[in-house]
This record gives sequence, C-alpha cells and structure tokens, in this order.
Amino acid sequence: MFARSSLRSMRAAAGARNGAINFAKRAASTSTNVNAAQSRGLNVAAAASTAVAAGSIAWYYHLYGSDAFAMTPAEEGLHATSYPWVHQQWFKTFDHQALRRGFQVYQEVCASCHSLSRVPYRALVGSILTVDEAKAIAEENEFDNEPNDQGEIEKRPGKLSDYLPAPYKNDEAARFANNGALPPDLSLIVKARHGGCDYIFSLLTGYPEEPPAGASVGAGLNFNPYFPGTGIAMARVLYDGLVEYEDETPATTSQMAKDVVEFLNWAAEPEMDQRKKYGMQVLIVSSILFAASVWVKKYKWAWLKTRKIVYDPPTNTTTRH
Repeated sequence: MFARSSLRSMRAAAGARNGAINFAKRAASTSTNVNAAQSRGLNVAAAASTAVAAGSIAWYYHLYGSDAFAMTPAEEGLHATSYPWVHQQWFKTFDHQALRRGFQVYQEVCASCHSLSRVPYRALVGSILTVDEAKAIAEENEFDNEPNDQGEIEKRPGKLSDYLPAPYKNDEAARFANNGALPPDLSLIVKARHGGCDYIFSLLTGYPEEPPAGASVGAGLNFNPYFPGTGIAMARVLYDGLVEYEDETPATTSQMAKDVVEFLNWAAEPEMDQRKKYGMQVLIVSSILFAASVWVKKYKWAWLKTRKIVYDPPTNTTTRH
C-alpha cells in the first residue's frame, strides 16, 4: 500500500511538473506572439510616419522648391538683361559722380511723382553733395515746426535732419493725380523688385515706340515688356537731352537710366561702401588670427603628435608548470 501511494504521488508530481512546463510553454508562446504583433505594429507605424514625412517634403519642394520669378515670360513679363554693374563687384564702390548725376535725374524727373521718404538730407552729405549744397536744397522746402504757445504749427525751412519730402500729401492725392495708380516710394525699390538694378534699368529703357502687333494694352496704360502684365501706368519719362548734366556728360536715355538706377541702389543701401571696407578689414584680421591659431596649435601639440609609443614587455617572468 505504501509503495502504491508513493507511486501515485510521484505520478501526480510528474503530471504537475508536465502541466507547469506546458503552461510555461504556452505562456511563452503567447508572449512571443504578442511581442511579434507589437513589433509588427511599430514597424508599420514607423513606415507610415516615414512615408508621410517623405510625402510632406516632396509636396513642399513641389510648391516652394523652385524659384518663383516675377519677371519671366510665364508671368507675362520679359526677364531683364543682366548688366555688369561696377558697384556690385566685391572690390568696387559706388561711382559717386554717377550718384550725383542720378540725384539730379531724380530731382528733375522722378521727384514729381515718386517719393524718397527714407532718405534724409544728411545722408547726401559726403556721398553726393557737400554740406552747403545739401543745406541749400533742404531750405528750398518747408516743414512743420514745433507747436507754438497757441498750439499752432508754423512752417520752417528744411534742415539736414529732415527727410526728402513727398510730392503728394497722402496716397489718395497721389492716386487722384495719376488716374488711380499709386506711384511707389523709391527708397527701397531696388531691393523690393526681383532683378534689382537690371529690372529698373530695363523698365526705364524698355518703352517701344509702338506696342508690337497683337499686344493688348488697357486704357490708360503703356506697353512695357518688362513690367508684369506688360501694361504699366507710368509713361516713358526719359528722353535724350532731358536734363543737362553739370559735368557735361551726354544725357542720353540709357545714361540717365543708368545714373538714376545707381542712385536708387545707393538710396536702398547707403552703407555699402563702408560695409565693403569693414568686410575687407575683417577678412584681413581673421586671416592673421587663423594663421596664428594654426601655428599655436602645431606648437602646443607637437610633443603629443611626435611621441613614439613602444611596448616594453616585463623582463622577470616565471614559467608555470
């Protein structure tokens, strides 16, 4: 009886062990399946997010990746010719005699419609005019003075600290005088138009005698192939001999356009000459400092770069049996 009871106990224990082993195997298998499913889910999520990111990048470059030129034939505007402007070269400055002529063209031709509201008279001193010339031109205009004791604002002659006056009191008056068109301010016109100097020069010299066959121009507009839409409210304003330069330079249409474009470029960035000067000084000083830093680095690291590492095995060794 005791042997049979022991045998039953051993069989029961063996069955319990086998059941535990089978349960452990099933649990391990279930855990493996769950982990595999989670791994597949993560892989699918990663692939989906990667596809969405790649699609977003492709869509962005489809919309914004290519350059958008406002003066291309696709936008109904002829692309301006690229001209070799001297002041755009790295080591060249503005032609200040050309700036003086361009300011004269602006005063006699452009100032009747276009403002130059961001340029004060003091900025003209040293670059275009002398101090006495700038004061004389400023005093030709009247500006609002400080209110007096009665609160009335009187007029006073202009000073060097004043800005060049606008031809119209407000935008409504400008539109009324130009058949609804608003002449833009020319202070930053070179920076505000694609093509810069090339575009403005081509625009000023691009008026044909007659519109080409098949070209349709709206009422009150003038044909100019360089203007988007080819219909511009401003008529041709530059003609040969329109102004008389004080330095006796022939005042041809292209010469006047070139001079006034250089002046407008100066108005947009009057600090260009000084910026180039400082840039050269920075390059020279930076080159000297870079050469000195290279020499110091080689001097300080010479002992480490030239050292020799040799393995020296121990001399007293014992032999194990």
